[in-house]
Amino acid sequence: MFGNGMLLSQHIKLVAAFDHRHIFLDPNPDPASSWAERKRMFALERSSWADYNSALISTGGGVYSKEQKSIPISPEVRDVLGLDSDVVEMTPPQLVRAILLAPVDLFFNGGIGTYVKAESESQADVGDKANDAVRVNGNQVRAKVIGEGGNLGLTSRGRIEFELNGGRVNTDALDNSAGVDCSDHEVNIKILIDSLVSAGKIEASERTALLESMTDDVATLVLADNESQNNLMGTSRANAASLLSVHARQIAYLVNERGLDRELEALPSEKEIDRRAALGIGLTSPELATLMAHVKLGLKDDLLASDAPDQEVTLRRMVHYFPDVLRERFDAEIRQHPLRKEIYATMLVNSVVDCGGITYVYRLFEDAGTGSVDGLKTYVAVEAIFGLRSLWDRIRHADVPVAVSDRLTLDMRRLLDRASRWLISYRPQPLAVGAEINRFAEGIAELSPKLTTWLRGHDLEIVTKQTEDLVALGVPFDLASDVASCLYGFSLLDIIDIADIADRDGAEVADLYFTLMDDLRVDDLLTAVSQLERNDRWHSLARLAIRDDIYSSLRALTMDVLSVGEPDETGEQKIAEWEFTNASRLERARGTLAEIFASGEPDLATLSVAARQIRGMIRSSITGPA
Repeated sequence: MFGNGMLLSQHIKLVAAFDHRHIFLDPNPDPASSWAERKRMFALERSSWADYNSALISTGGGVYSKEQKSIPISPEVRDVLGLDSDVVEMTPPQLVRAILLAPVDLFFNGGIGTYVKAESESQADVGDKANDAVRVNGNQVRAKVIGEGGNLGLTSRGRIEFELNGGRVNTDALDNSAGVDCSDHEVNIKILIDSLVSAGKIEASERTALLESMTDDVATLVLADNESQNNLMGTSRANAASLLSVHARQIAYLVNERGLDRELEALPSEKEIDRRAALGIGLTSPELATLMAHVKLGLKDDLLASDAPDQEVTLRRMVHYFPDVLRERFDAEIRQHPLRKEIYATMLVNSVVDCGGITYVYRLFEDAGTGSVDGLKTYVAVEAIFGLRSLWDRIRHADVPVAVSDRLTLDMRRLLDRASRWLISYRPQPLAVGAEINRFAEGIAELSPKLTTWLRGHDLEIVTKQTEDLVALGVPFDLASDVASCLYGFSLLDIIDIADIADRDGAEVADLYFTLMDDLRVDDLLTAVSQLERNDRWHSLARLAIRDDIYSSLRALTMDVLSVGEPDETGEQKIAEWEFTNASRLERARGTLAEIFASGEPDLATLSVAARQIRGMIRSSITGPA
């Protein structure tokens, strides 16, 4: 009758509903008693709204057959449905339309039929003649949010029109993805258990009980997947306007290289994208959900066509698809699952896109020419090196407002992006994921907790203030501190590499590196670079080039200063000795940098000169990672 959607909260005030037989009106419901009554009815076989206890319906409400010629409209119903004061009765189709247009918080579709289209679509375009008389346009719907417990309740263009008029909606595929996910888990678990029965490792009589014992565990796994995907949609919406140009290029790439049909998928034309850019708005949530789906499908296909799913790191991740009870007893057998490659590909692609963002792999392709599989491998390496999976989990489980959680996630993505480009640019390709994890992970884990002890001056002020701001928003101190300092943690890749090349202690190198960063006001330059426009690909690449140049020069300068300093000297002492032996060259560069800092807000040309001046300080020939 209404599925289980209206049983998920005891605080729902269900003011109106309809199915193919009845119209239900309860203009001022008691949440507790109405929830209990819905639960009672849900347990009845072949129940209908006619089974609802009329004594529990508030004044002015009732249950009416759709066979009636007219239905009386009480003042209470007029008020809750936002009807004109002279409306005293309506035909059933008129009342259904009024319910669809009610000014409510949530319109929940749990049935069969398409009830919302776009104004630009005809009834024939929809292809659901049975509901032509009641169907409304997306720009007419006054609900704040639409949740889709059924399929095809809205047309794709109807969803987009609703969002462009201030509503919030995903897609039916996204809102219903838990059911598909649950079925996938069920099938894959049964394949494993049946193979165990055939091998004599469990008794056939144990099969049913074992399956039933995992019900809650599977639900937890499925809900985690769906929570992750909805978190992605939240951050994508928050970033939609600023990433519109990237999304536009990504859609064009999918059209040209993957055969995506914009018209069929209701993705915006280039003309529509230009219109939105002028208005400062991005893709809508339904469009982002569609783009996400095609990105995931494409990445999964590419991954399965490669040798990546055959590697050991694959199996370590894949086993976590299964409930604990199976992993504890049959870890080796899980690793031989006949669909292990497909399971791994789904898991990895979900992690990369949900955590890294819809455009993560595509931007690596744009920035560095990285293929999709190499982009996925890079994510695996960065995630393990910096322990990002744990940080994502801490962010998702922090009891903070959604906007704060989105901010934390976006800050973490900056670390992911920069560390990914570093590995792609400076480490041997194709990336040996296991070797890179072994090279860097231990050092990162050792040095990261000490980051704030090495930061100086303005850099330390930035991290301290960001930490305080996040704590004020309700973020636990440890998480706030880790996120606030994470972007500086990216530099630990250079620091560990320098320590290895120069055969010096990592802590010594870190102290010098961050002292130099403060001394040369590198962070001021990097902040200015981040504020440059990135309206198109070329502006974005110019920003990246300047930033990479500054970081590369800072690395080389650290090597220079190390070569003239002693291990027991402080960073300041090493720099003083280095400056003494390079006075004339450094004086000219510092003079130019001082002019740049005094000039106000630097532009692309000014920052290019600044990067060149820092590069000009380098004495040694080492300008990039080994």
